[in-house]
Amino acid sequence: MKSFLIIGMGRFGRHCAQKLYEMGHQVMAVDKEESRINDVLSYVHVAQIGDSCDEQFLKTLGVSDFDCCVCAIGDDFQSSLETTSLLKELNAKYVVARACRDIHKKFLLRNGADEAVYPERQLANWTAIRVSSEHIFDYIELDKDHAIYELDVPATWIGKTISGVDVRNRYHINVIGIKQHDCVSMDFGPNTIFTKSMRLLVIGKIKQIQKVFKYD
Repeated sequence: MKSFLIIGMGRFGRHCAQKLYEMGHQVMAVDKEESRINDVLSYVHVAQIGDSCDEQFLKTLGVSDFDCCVCAIGDDFQSSLETTSLLKELNAKYVVARACRDIHKKFLLRNGADEAVYPERQLANWTAIRVSSEHIFDYIELDKDHAIYELDVPATWIGKTISGVDVRNRYHINVIGIKQHDCVSMDFGPNTIFTKSMRLLVIGKIKQIQKVFKYD
């Protein structure tokens, strides 16, 4: 279990807090709007109303005691930068800051953020790839060249075994999971037979996966 300080209870901050709480982590929520704090009381352990640009207020939170501090402010460029900078000045162990555009991300990193996330762009990229083919069901980018895809089994593979298709050597990608009836299984081997009801979780170079899984 880790401890998280999340500043900014807009949609991003709220969902982040809720998910961390569901995962069993300790979560403190901070926002200057009382109504936003009231909305998250049921799924955070501690909540505070205050201005994160106020150094004295941040000091009272014990910033350095948290495993991770998340600056989820996205609609106020100046407040986001000031909060991120203050968190590092107060010896926050690890600061993740939300960016709303490219230049924002650059400034956050320069102001001390250990990591800057750009949720709108990440979601847009995921959506574009997801809707580009009716056979793509999920996508996780690992870096600019590699990713994990959830895909339909190609028609030419159905009825054949993994070793028979020789996925790794012939196509230079790896099957890391098989999904059926919304359940993912890692219990498969060279003699596992591909069926139409399966979905494959594959990992490899993006260009190679797109080349192999054309579904013409």
